[in-house]
Amino acid sequence: MATPNSALRAARMGLLMSQDDFARAIRDAGNRAGQPNDANKRLVQRWESGTTTAPRPVYARALEAVTGLPLESLGFTITVPMARVTEDGHGGHDMEAPAPAVTPTTPTPQGEPQGAHRNYSGVWLSKYEYFSSGRDAAFTGLHYVVLLQHGNRLTARSLPNGSSNPNSPLTMDLEIDGHVATGTWTEQTATDGYYRGARYHGAVQLLVEPTGRRMTGKWVGFGKEFDVNTGPWELVFQDASTNRATLAAYDRPPEV
Repeated sequence: MATPNSALRAARMGLLMSQDDFARAIRDAGNRAGQPNDANKRLVQRWESGTTTAPRPVYARALEAVTGLPLESLGFTITVPMARVTEDGHGGHDMEAPAPAVTPTTPTPQGEPQGAHRNYSGVWLSKYEYFSSGRDAAFTGLHYVVLLQHGNRLTARSLPNGSSNPNSPLTMDLEIDGHVATGTWTEQTATDGYYRGARYHGAVQLLVEPTGRRMTGKWVGFGKEFDVNTGPWELVFQDASTNRATLAAYDRPPEV
């Protein structure tokens, strides 16, 4: 049985697009790049259902252009070319043409976690705090995110306008085990902001409160000077619905 691609679905829903809208955006991106494609609703359905796990290159480039995310953050299998290295007989090495691509396997989840009956899908308010050494002050980052759950995997993507820092999309990929959620985060800062489009990423671990309506913990990541920093992070439940009207209602900057 195919595993649904929750990461792609969350990215599409975070853009407030239907599957038809998303397919149209993929076609438009291909046309702008001079690489036309035939994306349609059925293709998007195959991607999201997990029936198709690796898009063709022409679609991969368009997907990255539309979502603003690298393909590996969209839940797809990435093919990795393996280069062959041989000695050249003169103390050096030659690299021959890549061998056929190999597809890395996805680890099989080791059973369902405790409390797997609870579903955390919905709209959540993400809040983290960080210290800016360049400005010698502490700041808070707020995002409304759409969170989707499949088994013990949680995927969160911020809504297009749902950030306290405009044009700074946030993604989170977590695995939940009982009352502990562990995973990674990525934020692409605004090109016209203080960090001038820098892409930051790191790890996060959150404890889920018994009510299931709040997750609190800490993040770890690198700073502007490549020092390792940490700080508090929390997710606060807002709405269980992920329909288009609900997402549109939260597509606005959160209030501090």
